[in-house]
Amino acid sequence: MTLFSGGRYDLYRYRTYTDLRLVFAPEYALAFFGRERDSMTYLRYGLDIAFLRVYEDGKPAATPQYLKWSAAGVQDGELVFAAGNPATTVRATTAAQLTFYRDTALPIALARWGPRIQQLTAFAARSENDRRAAEPVLTGSLESYKSAAGKLIGLRDDRLVSRKTIFDAKIRQAVENDPKLGKAAGQVWDQVAAAYKNWAPLEKPYQLLEASPAPGSDLFRIARELVRGEPAKESGVAIHDGLETILLTQYLEELKNLKGKEAPVKAILSGQTPAEAAAELVKSTRLKNAADRRQLAANHVAVMSSEDGMIRLALLLDEPGRRLRKKHDDLIGSLETSAAEKIAQYRYLLFGNADYPDATSTPRVEFGTVKGYTDRAGTPQPYAATLGGMFYRRGNQAPYRAPQRWLDSQPLLDLVTPLDFVSTCDIGGGDYGSPTVNRAGELVGVIFDGNLESLPNTYLYVEEQARAVHVAVQGIAEALEKVYKAKPLLQELRER
Repeated sequence: MTLFSGGRYDLYRYRTYTDLRLVFAPEYALAFFGRERDSMTYLRYGLDIAFLRVYEDGKPAATPQYLKWSAAGVQDGELVFAAGNPATTVRATTAAQLTFYRDTALPIALARWGPRIQQLTAFAARSENDRRAAEPVLTGSLESYKSAAGKLIGLRDDRLVSRKTIFDAKIRQAVENDPKLGKAAGQVWDQVAAAYKNWAPLEKPYQLLEASPAPGSDLFRIARELVRGEPAKESGVAIHDGLETILLTQYLEELKNLKGKEAPVKAILSGQTPAEAAAELVKSTRLKNAADRRQLAANHVAVMSSEDGMIRLALLLDEPGRRLRKKHDDLIGSLETSAAEKIAQYRYLLFGNADYPDATSTPRVEFGTVKGYTDRAGTPQPYAATLGGMFYRRGNQAPYRAPQRWLDSQPLLDLVTPLDFVSTCDIGGGDYGSPTVNRAGELVGVIFDGNLESLPNTYLYVEEQARAVHVAVQGIAEALEKVYKAKPLLQELRER
């Protein structure tokens, strides 16, 4: 595994198990209580856990180095450790890059997701069929929106960018004062700042035409894959005309607002409104038929000469998109990679193993404190969300509807029992499912999310508001015993 962009190489050795059998999982409604509406937020009330048994040679595997179950459970202010696989971080990112994300890239992305979410929400409310069609796209859109919003909230906190600016200055000064590196090595920060300044005016058309064209539209994605000769990604879900129409209408509105500067808008619309053009494209395209898609995928010549409206749209946007991709790669693409590599290597030369490397989706031990916080609205948030809070939060409509067995079991439950809790562990997207232990090495929780304020930790770790969200063992035990009547499983967990 490459660490510090080649400054150090570590050997990771894994043991692989292929026979895993499900022992227990809660209802979807409880595992993802609140679903996309509550994702990346806190307070949370999800029992997002499952138990599996590993087998070798047809027998339960011997695992003597297991984690013992904590009898007391998690406590406020407690030191905890989590073992996970945090998703890639980019903490060699410069202050100039953060300024670009804050002032240009993220606001453009949010301005695109917002209207789509509103339209998808309204569309999903029309009927049960429309809800089922829209839900996967709506969920993905909400996750993308929250991810961008969380990062932007963090970057608009002057403390984060100021810290990064100060840290950059210290690193640069150390680099320039180092006889092996010198002034020339420090120029990488100036080069990055100049490149992003020159690129900023092109970011919007780049997102629209190349990086994220027609978000959520299966028809456009299929058309582009055919035009570019890329492997088709069959979702197995039937194309929904109404859903595709609203998604393509929104996309054509975005292209129209470019005013022909980067895309051939007149040729695309041909005198129609975006809504009219989208409806015609969806109605007339052959790409809704899987057999036609497969036939075209096998004959690229036929694709390039096709009269299908969706394919023509992808063809009209293909060359402008490729042109912007080349500009992106020439201006900031390769520089972004090389600058990050240089800065990471500089840091390793200067600090060695006293500094820790960027996350690489490989195993890592993290530590933190179980601790509440005051959110961005100034509201104090407790360290734990209780079972009683879940019942208070529940409603009669998804995603807050509790299963009947939970409603029947409510009188039996100790409602002050922690269900979820937060800590300052420096987590990333690959940490979901990570065990969390106390000083004694006893299991006290399982990570399943982070709050919005944790998203800027991609760039720089701060602990004032960023939190990992865990399921608490107290809540798991209470549910297993009193709701699911799974006492043998609970006994096995506690005895090990």
